[in-house]
Amino acid sequence: MIGTKQTRLAIDVGGTFTDVFVFDESTKEISITKTSSTPLNPEIGILDGIAKAEIDCENIKVFSHGTTVGTNALIERKLPKTALITSAGFRDVSEIRRGTKLELWDTYDDVAKPYIQRRDRFEVEERIDFAGNVLMEINEEEVRSLARKLKRRGTESIAVCFMNSYVNGSNEVKVKRIIQEELPDVYICISSEVLPEIFEHERMSTTIVNAVLGPTVSNYIKTLEGEMTKRGYEDDILVLHSGGGVMTSQTVPRYAARLASSGIAAGAIASKHIAQLCGFNNAIGLDMGGTSTDISLMHDGDLRITKDWYIEYGYPIGFPSIEILTIGAGGGSLAWVDEGGSLRNGPQSAGAVPGPACYSRGGVEPTNSDANIVLGRLGTKLLDGQMELDKQKAIEVVDKIAKKFDYTIEEAANAITRVANANMCDALRLISVRRGYDPREFALVAFGGAGPLHGAYLAKEMEIPTVIIPPHPGVAAAMGCLLVDVRHDISKTYVKNVKDVSLEDLEKEFTGMEKEAAELLQEEGVAKEASTLMRYMGQWRSLAIEVDCPISSLEETLDRFHQEHEREFSFSDKEQTVEIYGLLVTAIGTVPKPEFPTYEPGGTLADALKETRDVYFEEEGYVNTNVYNRELIPAFSEITGPAIVDQLDTTTIIPPNFTAKVDKYRNLILSQNK
Repeated sequence: MIGTKQTRLAIDVGGTFTDVFVFDESTKEISITKTSSTPLNPEIGILDGIAKAEIDCENIKVFSHGTTVGTNALIERKLPKTALITSAGFRDVSEIRRGTKLELWDTYDDVAKPYIQRRDRFEVEERIDFAGNVLMEINEEEVRSLARKLKRRGTESIAVCFMNSYVNGSNEVKVKRIIQEELPDVYICISSEVLPEIFEHERMSTTIVNAVLGPTVSNYIKTLEGEMTKRGYEDDILVLHSGGGVMTSQTVPRYAARLASSGIAAGAIASKHIAQLCGFNNAIGLDMGGTSTDISLMHDGDLRITKDWYIEYGYPIGFPSIEILTIGAGGGSLAWVDEGGSLRNGPQSAGAVPGPACYSRGGVEPTNSDANIVLGRLGTKLLDGQMELDKQKAIEVVDKIAKKFDYTIEEAANAITRVANANMCDALRLISVRRGYDPREFALVAFGGAGPLHGAYLAKEMEIPTVIIPPHPGVAAAMGCLLVDVRHDISKTYVKNVKDVSLEDLEKEFTGMEKEAAELLQEEGVAKEASTLMRYMGQWRSLAIEVDCPISSLEETLDRFHQEHEREFSFSDKEQTVEIYGLLVTAIGTVPKPEFPTYEPGGTLADALKETRDVYFEEEGYVNTNVYNRELIPAFSEITGPAIVDQLDTTTIIPPNFTAKVDKYRNLILSQNK
């Protein structure tokens, strides 16, 4: 049993598996395990994983995790009965949205219905003008009457969003106070506290998402805390949020919408850490799992951040989030033929049940995993023999594609993987080339259960010179949960021509925001000396530029803005007037990071050789290929492809014309032979 007071536990709760990563500080021992997720009661999967890892909860020093609770609740619409209270005349803002849709030219493609239906959206008489002047006060009796009506309806959560409340939230605050008096057990959030920013749809949408997730997330974290306390864990449970930081259970209910992309942010954090350990400040993260691939980008040591994201199109969430591009490409993605006779791959997936045909759980359609086992890239045993794969069943389903195109089995399987690779390359171009970055200047960090199988092929297509495969790639996202700090982002709309800005007034605004951020960290129990404040100033809908603390001059900031504009959009105009759109303060409470072990050379590469088997490569055909046990490969080894490196949770392919080196942290670093 792993057991010292130096045990750090990280868990990533996915839709299919719950990944557990355990690090013992005293022995520098890393252990991993996986267990099936339990979507109806996600805390059960977590507790099962802890039990399977044989961890004594009394010995856990840090427990940090990412969860799909918020994401799944929004997708599945398993939401509490929620009401919206808004200004008279603005009842339908959340349904009108921006009048756009994801598939612009598809007449039959409809945007999902609002999270709060029209019958549950209510208006009250109030008005605040653009400058923050109160033109009409709240009628207290009107609000109390509405509160009693909501009680009769069995309302569990309430969102309040008034027009122009981002500049003056006094009417929202009064409504919140009245409703709390009438309905003390109902969750309530107001937009002036959640997201005090201009644009009513984005602010209202974020507040609504916060309201519909509030009770669900609160119940989840309360249940998990209770179960962990029973088992002897008495410290904070840290939860990863969209911005790449963690919150304690005390503030999770207040900013529930930030958990809407909790799980996928962990992979981006891990990718950044792994790349920097290997000496790269430019890296693209490729987290390929069973049903999807999540792609992130780090430039000059910083992950790209966006405020334009959503779980369902049309309902934006305005909190800062690590920019992650997700596509339906995973080990279980289905290969199929469209009406025009073209081979397609995904986004449909076999999921965990029935899964790929080779899993022998009832799958009858070809998937990427089936194609890889047909090509010999996957063996017939996974998880050190805990899971048997049926190659014959994989051949039978891939043969469906072969017959439609008059291919051999190998040609059909290769075509399936090539289409999957093409889909992922398109996504890589979107997050790099389309953003003004040259992928040839980046390393590719390939992880997740299927990432190492495809990483080298993607790098070859994109001309990326280096691929990094981390230790335990299948649970790298869980490891990312141990590498983040407590973080809060405080934003405020501040629209002014930069020529008219007084540095004294601007500094005063930042100081007030910093005070609010410091109070949040204090609520989290973060000591003052462990806190740092980073400040950003952003132009309307475009670029966030870092400013000094305190602000000494805006000239250097303007120069940085023009340089960033040139990189992002391929042009800049220094003669144009620049306008400040908003202010953002990021408060970080530093959490001590684990120091992972390094490995000294030991044994020989021959000692790590498991077997040889025939593997199909497109240009060479079948090649008798060495298969190595990654756990036994000594540090600083060099492996010339073609080769396969097997590990407990994944398999890495090193194609011909690639060489892999093993660094001191036992990352595999693949390079193309020029």
